[in-house]
Amino acid sequence: MIHPTAIVDPSARIAADVEIGPWTLIGPDVEIGAGTRIASHVVIKGPTQIGCNNQILQFSTIGEDTPDLKYKGEPTRLVIGDDNIIREGVTIHRGTVQDRGETRMGDRNLLMAYVHIGHDSVIGDNCIFVNNASLAGHVRVGDWAILGGYALVHQFCDIGAHAFLGAATYITKDVPAYVLVAGNPAEVSNINVEGLKRRGFSGDAVNALRRAYKIIYRQGLSVDDALAELQILANDHSEVQLLIDSLKNSKRGIVR
Repeated sequence: MIHPTAIVDPSARIAADVEIGPWTLIGPDVEIGAGTRIASHVVIKGPTQIGCNNQILQFSTIGEDTPDLKYKGEPTRLVIGDDNIIREGVTIHRGTVQDRGETRMGDRNLLMAYVHIGHDSVIGDNCIFVNNASLAGHVRVGDWAILGGYALVHQFCDIGAHAFLGAATYITKDVPAYVLVAGNPAEVSNINVEGLKRRGFSGDAVNALRRAYKIIYRQGLSVDDALAELQILANDHSEVQLLIDSLKNSKRGIVR
């Protein structure tokens, strides 16, 4: 299962059925779970933990040191869950001691070609990053978010669950849950209605989220005043609570 030209450090902990292609380098302090397939010319450095049934394609670099100039070689980590697809040329850096010391990605994510995940970022489950989408350090991305091709996210920004970033969007503030954003500078245009329908949200839930969107973006309210109205709406529509939480947790302010 391991090609004879691959270089695997003796300390790496690799499940018996992991496939490793030619000219791939697996460094020390790397753990790779069962069913994972690694193509040719991949570099994986540790400390890195990779779960089960992942696919990592050629020329990707996983678990590399961050280029952050504050990084001084500390043993920070990268943790990747299960069933992720990491396409060609993806780069994912480990964390820094200035933050959480760990970069983390959940399950069932798709990272298309040349995506970059910066240090200390946290990605949830079921996200899609289209070609060349990039996260600077310290970014958090909620479940089911989609980042269009060449989307760029500034340091310390949060992307809410079910949000959608259009192609070449530049994000410098937090994106609330469910919201569709596009452009440079980024502008909000609607709730991610199509994505919600595809994930089985009821028509009643989608309509409630549309009303929530209008409260935030169409009534000229401050965020605090909008939150008060949203809480009333959430009493009858539990889906709105996720939007409320993303607003309350925002530290950079939201895209408006």
